[in-house]
Order: sequence, then C-alpha cells, then structure tokens
Amino acid sequence: MVDRRAAGLPIEHVLGWAEFCGLRIAADPGVFVPRRRTEFLVRRAASLARQAAKPAGQAPGRPRTFVVDLCCGSGAIGAALVAVLDGVELHAVDVDPAAVRCARRNVAASGGQVYEGDLYQPLPATLRGRVDVLVANAPYVPAGAIGLLPPESRIHEPRVAVDGGADGLDILRRIAAAAPLWLAPGGHLLAETSERQAPQAVGAFARSGLIPRVASSSELNATVVIGTRPAPSSGPRG
Repeated sequence: MVDRRAAGLPIEHVLGWAEFCGLRIAADPGVFVPRRRTEFLVRRAASLARQAAKPAGQAPGRPRTFVVDLCCGSGAIGAALVAVLDGVELHAVDVDPAAVRCARRNVAASGGQVYEGDLYQPLPATLRGRVDVLVANAPYVPAGAIGLLPPESRIHEPRVAVDGGADGLDILRRIAAAAPLWLAPGGHLLAETSERQAPQAVGAFARSGLIPRVASSSELNATVVIGTRPAPSSGPRG
C-alpha cells in the first residue's frame, strides 16, 4: 500500500474508501474521489430537501422527497443525503460504467437507483416535474487547466469526471437547460462551481427559467449555485 501511494495513487484508491460526510464511501480505482468541499453542497441540499418534504397523510409507501444526483461519480452525494434525510427516493446517474458500479455499492442499502447514461437520458419519465432536489457535481475544470491539476487527479481520475469544456461550464449549461422539465414547482437545482465561474453559472440558470442564487463556504472553499423552479403563485402544490 505504501508503494502504491508513493507511486502517486490517491490515498482513497489505495485504501478503497473515502471519508465523506462522516460516511465511508467505497472509492474504486479510476473513479472520481469525493472532495471535502462538496460536503457544503450536501448540507445545502439537505436543508432544501427538508423544506420540500411533503406533509404527512399522503398515500402509504409514497416517498416524501424525490432526489436526483447527476454526474454522481461514486454516489457519495446521494448516499450522504439518504443518510441524513427521511423518506427519500434517490435516483443517480453517471456516464462512466466504473462510476456506476461503484455508486451502486454505495447506495445499495438505501434502495436508491443508479443509472448509466448521459445526464437525464436514463431517468424514468415518471420523474418529470416531480424532482424536489436535483444535485449536480458536474465536471467544471476548464479543459485548458486540466494539466495544472495534481497528478492524483490528472492521472488517476477519469477525464470525463473533471473536464468541463472550454470554460468549465459545458455540462452545467446542459443540466440547467433541462432542469425545469424535471424539477417540481418550487424544486431546486444545486451545482458546485468555482467562485470565478459562479456569475456565468448564475446566468445559465436564469436563462433556463430558474431563480438563481449563490451560496459559499470560506471554511471549505466551496461555491454552490442554486436555481429554484418558480412555484405557482397560489393554490396547493401538485
């Protein structure tokens, strides 16, 4: 194990797990390692999910909150949300088969579903217009900056997990554009970005019809852009 670490393998891949939000998350070789800063995204998502929880008295067996985790990687975000929330139905997606296999291990106990495919494409159509919280730790490193990443990431994590295109926001724009089709009225999209990219991400959210805002944590050096689908001005939520 020391030899593998000395050769540059991320410590999480050497151990086979990463600590995230107090959980031990399986971290397979070749799968993106969850970062501590992303715990801020989990906190904000959990807070909004609690606000979105449907009232008691609904049909038996129906979950109170629908959560979708796009670009899920190891499934760490979804697993962390299920651990701190009650009554969650989790759906997670990644385009990388290795990530999907790893994520299925991490969310298996929760009964969450993990799909292989491109963003929303593999999700059940029945989720359209019903998602309360949509989280996306999409790739946001500009393609030209990938060579500046630490070797643990540059060499041992898949490029598809970090390469966000010319300005780092190609995937996030696609997520934002389709989000209103999947979010419930009053539902929220949360995406991690860099502080520098936040104004552009806010613009992308606004153009898609979401009401954007930015949350940040100096402690974790984390920036999250949140977009809310406008809710009807009157009448009960459907």
